[in-house]
Amino acid sequence: MNQDYIIPNEWSIIEEGFHKDRVKSSESLFSIGNGAMGQRANFEEDYSGPSFQGSYIAGVYYPDKTRVGWWKNGYPNYFAKVLNAPNWIGLSVSLNGEVLDLNSCKKVVDFKRELNMKEGWLSRSFIAFLNNGLEVKVESKRFLSLTHDEIGAIQYQITPLNQTAQLELSSYIDAGITNEDTNWEDKFWETLSVEHFENQAFIVSKTNKTEFHTCTYNSTQFQVNGQKTNLPASVNKEAHKISLNYSYTIAQNSTLSIIKFGGYVSDRAHHRNDLKHIAKQNIEIANTLQFTGLLEKQVQAWSKIWEMADITISGDVKAQQGIRFNIFQLNQTYLGKDASLNIGPKGFTGEKYGGSTYWDTEAYCIPFYMATKNDEVAKNLLYYRYKHLEKAIENAQKLGFKNGAALYPMVTMNGEECHNEWEITFEEIHRNGAIAFAIYNYTRYTNDYSYLAQAGIEVLIGIARFWEQRVNFSTEKNKFVMLGVTGPNEYENNINNNWYTNYLAKWCLEYTLEQLDKIELEYPNNYKNVVAKTHLLENELKQWKTVAENMYFPFSEEKGVYLQQDGFLDKELVTVDQLPTSERPINQKWSWDKILRSPYIKQADVLQGFYFFEDHFTTEELEKHYNFYEPFTVHESSLSPCVHSILAAKLDKMEQAYTFYLRTSRLDLDDYNHEVHEGLHITSMAGTWMSIVEGFGGMRVKNNQLHFDPKIPKEWEAYSFKVNFRNAIVKVEVNHYEPKISIEGNQNIDVVVNGKKQNSFTELVSASKK
Repeated sequence: MNQDYIIPNEWSIIEEGFHKDRVKSSESLFSIGNGAMGQRANFEEDYSGPSFQGSYIAGVYYPDKTRVGWWKNGYPNYFAKVLNAPNWIGLSVSLNGEVLDLNSCKKVVDFKRELNMKEGWLSRSFIAFLNNGLEVKVESKRFLSLTHDEIGAIQYQITPLNQTAQLELSSYIDAGITNEDTNWEDKFWETLSVEHFENQAFIVSKTNKTEFHTCTYNSTQFQVNGQKTNLPASVNKEAHKISLNYSYTIAQNSTLSIIKFGGYVSDRAHHRNDLKHIAKQNIEIANTLQFTGLLEKQVQAWSKIWEMADITISGDVKAQQGIRFNIFQLNQTYLGKDASLNIGPKGFTGEKYGGSTYWDTEAYCIPFYMATKNDEVAKNLLYYRYKHLEKAIENAQKLGFKNGAALYPMVTMNGEECHNEWEITFEEIHRNGAIAFAIYNYTRYTNDYSYLAQAGIEVLIGIARFWEQRVNFSTEKNKFVMLGVTGPNEYENNINNNWYTNYLAKWCLEYTLEQLDKIELEYPNNYKNVVAKTHLLENELKQWKTVAENMYFPFSEEKGVYLQQDGFLDKELVTVDQLPTSERPINQKWSWDKILRSPYIKQADVLQGFYFFEDHFTTEELEKHYNFYEPFTVHESSLSPCVHSILAAKLDKMEQAYTFYLRTSRLDLDDYNHEVHEGLHITSMAGTWMSIVEGFGGMRVKNNQLHFDPKIPKEWEAYSFKVNFRNAIVKVEVNHYEPKISIEGNQNIDVVVNGKKQNSFTELVSASKK
């Protein structure tokens, strides 16, 4: 059964009522971030119940030594871990001698938590009945600034309701933290200095092995009933913690406001000798703007993001809340400001997957950032892989590949492979194809060929060399085959001739050959340079062509479908609807052995290929494959429902398209997979955006033009979205009568709506529905 405690609201995530069993889930759902840092929605005050404390700094990681039961040659030496960073939000609050702790107090009423997505802040309020008889009201609001991304702000207000209260407060930084997810219980951080100045505290730390230096800082101010109040501080310094301690007597029904600014400064952006100085400058900025000034800038910054990225849905509050939650979390995770960063599957909301880069970025995230930001943001994500090309070649060399063959990592922070499950690390090689597809997708969408001609072609050559070496020729089949792989469907390991992987390999080889021909003709100097740099030979190109033309694809004449892999029809083909609900999700109820022998599909596999290469197949072929594979799909990957929603909309299966949309958009809000306490599914959230824009909106780029084939679920009254297409802002509005397309700005482009070209889109135009 899915969770159902988040109150439907168009612009906010709201929880009412305090329930201890929800704490860890809500810590994930109410997470905040600004692209440079992020934190789970931990309470500021002490909480002694089960909690997952987490604060994270973008790009700061630790190479946690690999731990496996049996070492195999080729295993990476480490798994990169995003580090739980020093905690600067902490407030230990004692009232009349009793610690304020929602786990141990007598009663909690009027508990409300809100994540305001429109304005970018998190608030919490409650009344606690302490065991000593005191009734106290607490209201807090906090955010991580988008405009000053090393600064976070907290306003924490305490009001005793039934008597005067003697407050003892400790505002602290705790650097003695550990990751929930570690292999060897290593010490990730070393504290270098613990200092304070008046109401300011600083801890300078460095990561072991990777040597990232950071300064965690905070400052604390006070107001009583809105008037600034100076309180003297006493200081406790420990090896990894500093506390500034205050005492104050709060009159009944008076409010003490604690204003706390804090954050991280790291040597990723500054010289390590300047970290404390920069932290002090940040405090000065915060003190000048104050909480209200910083919040005003926050509201303005989010307003600018929403102006372009918002998707509106009328008549379905849960659907509206879901898409905005997804768009909000994507922007909290990655804004494109730092070209050395990428998008981790959990963002700043948890530690699973190490916070590293997966193929999710290329397959799911780039379309979102292309359409809602600008070309440069998406190009930065492509250059991220180009900068790691040498590491990708090294990764392939470790496995025995030669001559510049490149295998991009399944998981990485710096280009090195750091994932150590054999069936994923060395068999799930389709990620190479997703990286090549992203180059094609970017070029197709933006009409910017500069990246491909100057850098991307080297990536394609490395990938093509890998595919040519990874196949072998089967004399029995008289075809090239691919053995021992795992496709996107991770419920099939070490199988032969995964259709999706084979098809990607064929396409990559052909696409690389096409682009080499184009570059030779149109960019001859680039061609000469890349041939010389990569030592590309004519015989190689001929072999690539031979492999592509003779690739084997398993096919069932009886079923009329491509088979997911050799032997798929040997399975006992029992569809998902015949599984008892008590056995779902199977990844939590079944043994791995049982899963591998079953026909059940974790996520779209063959259908992922039909999504990427829609124009290669007829609608009839798509429908036949969809009807065959979807009934066996359990959708226990976050990346599955969005692809199925897009394909279902294409096939006019609108009820399924809507159901899959709700599942992808509310995957975390409703906790479909019963794992939200570990963190959110950030990268799949871009797929949610695609399910509306590409699914219901039918957006495609064909023949260098933007196409729309809009449809609308019966549950909705209307919906709208914007896309930035080649610097023209195209707004699409869809209702049950006719779609409307308008262009903002002076760009004049052609758009095809329901198969009919619309010219001169500087004015609002409409096209009748099919």
